[in-house]
Amino acid sequence: MDFILKKIVSMFIMPLPLGVALILLGLFFLYKNKLAKAKFTLMLSVTWLFLISYSPIVDTLLYDIESKNPTLHTSPKNIKYIYVLGGGHHTDETRPITSQVVDTSVVRLNEGIRHYQQLNGKAKIIVSGYHGLYDITEHAIMQKKLAISLGVDKNDIILHLGTKDTEEEAQAGKELLKDEPFILVTSASHMTRALNFFKQEGLHPIPAPTNHLANGKYLDYTDFFSATALKKSHIVWHEYLGLIWQKLKGF
Repeated sequence: MDFILKKIVSMFIMPLPLGVALILLGLFFLYKNKLAKAKFTLMLSVTWLFLISYSPIVDTLLYDIESKNPTLHTSPKNIKYIYVLGGGHHTDETRPITSQVVDTSVVRLNEGIRHYQQLNGKAKIIVSGYHGLYDITEHAIMQKKLAISLGVDKNDIILHLGTKDTEEEAQAGKELLKDEPFILVTSASHMTRALNFFKQEGLHPIPAPTNHLANGKYLDYTDFFSATALKKSHIVWHEYLGLIWQKLKGF
């Protein structure tokens, strides 16, 4: 119940819903013939929508988050485990497994397999995640299917079933990983928050960020009201809120 409530609350405080809320509030003031308040609120809403959909601003903010942990180009020796955090999927057997698993999860798993290959298949890949609110198949099982289809030995895959979020993924790994250093794979934007969860459990993750989305070096100053920027704004806002929540919880 707490997980569902958290999802519902976070949905309404994301950048785009906040912008829509400001527009509705402005229209309400207009209906009430409160023109000064209506003008101010509507101007504020347009400004807000411009800021969260203007690529240079959004890319700069996201690039700052994604750059906090450097890329792990070469796998450290003697690593026994590679923990690939879950993302999402939509079960549909009429489609290839690469289409059933969302892009984020495909990229994360491919990064995990890259390190698996560098370690000559001597490490185990841990995949995690539950079925979501509207599916019947555990995400970890979908990731296992994808990993096997990409050449990973099924005996080298460990499932952590039923984990709903990163905090639960960290808790699930505690018994297996203990004091063992391991490679942690997740999206670059999510890595800092993920590391906090795993270190809180006394674990020793080696960050391997992937799925970098921000264009931090070649900004397009003509890209106004971009749908792609809106998606990135959602990620930025989500991570900032998550980090604030961790601090409030004493991380």
